[in-house]
Amino acid sequence: MLPQLAIVVVSYGSSALLERHLTATAQGIPEARVVVVDNWSTVAERTAVARLAVRERWDLVGLDENSGFGGGVNAGARHAFDRGAEALLVLNPDASIDRAGAEALAAAGDARTLRSPVVRSPSGRTWFSGLDLDLVSGEIRSPKRRGEHPGATPVPWLSGACLWITREVWELSGGFDDAYFLYWEDVDLSRRVAERGGSLLVVEDAVAVHDEGGTHRSAGQRSEAKSELYYYWNIRNRMRFAADHLDAEGIRRWQRHSRRAAWRIVMRGGRRQLLRPVPPLRAMLRGLRDGRQIAEEALIQRASGRP
Repeated sequence: MLPQLAIVVVSYGSSALLERHLTATAQGIPEARVVVVDNWSTVAERTAVARLAVRERWDLVGLDENSGFGGGVNAGARHAFDRGAEALLVLNPDASIDRAGAEALAAAGDARTLRSPVVRSPSGRTWFSGLDLDLVSGEIRSPKRRGEHPGATPVPWLSGACLWITREVWELSGGFDDAYFLYWEDVDLSRRVAERGGSLLVVEDAVAVHDEGGTHRSAGQRSEAKSELYYYWNIRNRMRFAADHLDAEGIRRWQRHSRRAAWRIVMRGGRRQLLRPVPPLRAMLRGLRDGRQIAEEALIQRASGRP
C-alpha cells in the first residue's frame, strides 16, 4: 500500500531523539528508505548520529553547516528523489508515526495533495489537527474559530512536524524556502502548494505522536517554556511570510499588528518565564527588529515594481 517512500528527518544535536522516535517509525515501515540529514552541531553529535545510521542502515546526509529545518529537508529530499523515492514522509526528530498512520496518509488525497496526520502529544492531547492563518492580521487560529472573526481571510496550513509530500507536490511547490531557517517554513510551503493548484488535507485516520518541544527545550526547562530561538524565528518569520505573500497594504497591516503578535508568541512559554525576563524579551526585540527590516525591504521592492 506504500509507494517508493523515504522518511526524511532533520537532526541538529538530536541523536537521542532519533534513537527514541525514529527507530520506532522505521521499524514499522521497513521498506522505506530512511534519510537522516544531520545539520552540523558538534563532532560528538555527528559521530553519534553516524553510528546510529550505520546500526540502523539509514542514509546519512551530513551537512557542513546548520542549514535549518527547510534547508535540511531540501537536502534530504534531493537525496531521496535521486534514489527513486516517489513520496516523502517528513518527520521532526521528536515525532513518530506507525505503519497504519503512514498507510492512511498514502491512501488519502491525490498526487497534488500535501497531507498531514493529526498530531498528538504522548499524553494524547491534540497538538495539531489543522490551523488557519488570517491573511488580514497574521494571527494563527483554529478553524473552529472562523465564526468569531467575520472580517478575517483565513487560509489553512499544515504543520511540518509530520508531512506526506509526493514528488508531484514537491515539484509543484519547489520545496521549502530555506530563508526561513526555523518556523513558518511549513506555513509558507502550504501557501505555495495552494497558490499553485495543489490542495491541503489533514488525514483524520492518521495519527502522529509529537514530544512537543523536544527540539527546542533545554534540560531542566518546564514543558511549556520555549527557547530564544523559538521566539526570535517565529516573530521574525511572521514578517518574512508577509513579505513573500502579501501586497504593500497587507505588509503594512501585519506590521501594525507585529508587537501584539510578538507578545502572544512569547506568552506561549507561560508567565513564569518572566521571572527571568531578559532572554524572552531580548528574543522578542530582535525578532521585531529583523522583521521590520524585512518588511521595509519588501515595501521598497513593491514601490519599485519589482516582484
